[in-house]
Amino acid sequence: MIVRVVRLSLAAHHLDAFDALFLKHRDAIQAQPGCHSVTLMTDPADPCIRGTLSHWASEADLNAYRESALFGVVWPATKALFDGPPQVWTYHVLEQG
Repeated sequence: MIVRVVRLSLAAHHLDAFDALFLKHRDAIQAQPGCHSVTLMTDPADPCIRGTLSHWASEADLNAYRESALFGVVWPATKALFDGPPQVWTYHVLEQG
C-alpha cells in the first residue's frame, strides 16, 4: 500500500471553489481501482493551505488514476486555483496499525 500526500497553496478567494471541487469528485476518485480512501485536510497554521491524503493499493493504481480521464478533469481545474506550486510525497506503507 502507498500513501500520497499533496499540499496545495490556494489563493484565499479560491478556497470555497477548491473545497467544492474536492467534494464534487471525491467519490469518483475513491471509486478508482486501488483507491482505499481520499481525505481533505487544512493546515491549522495557514487556512490557505489544503492537503489531500490518499491511500492506494499500489503505485501502479495511483499512476493509472493519474492517467485517467477523471484526473484529466480534476487536475487542471485544481491547478487553476493554486497560489503556488504543490508539494507531493508518496510513501510506501511498511507497517499499519
